Amino acid sequence: MNLFSNFIPAQAAPAASQGGGNMLVSFMPLVLMFVIFYFLLIRPQQKRQKAHQNMLKTLKKGDRVVTSGGLMGTVWGVAEDKVVLKVGEDEVKLEFEKSAIATLVKAKE
Repeated sequence: MNLFSNFIPAQAAPAASQGGGNMLVSFMPLVLMFVIFYFLLIRPQQKRQKAHQNMLKTLKKGDRVVTSGGLMGTVWGVAEDKVVLKVGEDEVKLEFEKSAIATLVKAKE
């Protein structure tokens, strides 16, 4: 027991004398975590959102799309914030918000 009681106060004294200069080092892990989160989560999400907005702006008649609800159809008409889709063999026309369009279906070549 006597060995440990002599060791602990000797280690605590040097740590107290370094208090002020250690502040930058103590914030480094937080800064590093933010940088990692930015490059792994925030930046890719912004790129996906920008690509989706660009896809919505370039929608035109005849494009095959999938809505966020899973409905597949062909764009029949495009307005400012609305899209009319032609769905099924009976060519039923449905009106959707542009934001409901999830993806543009690539034509098979």
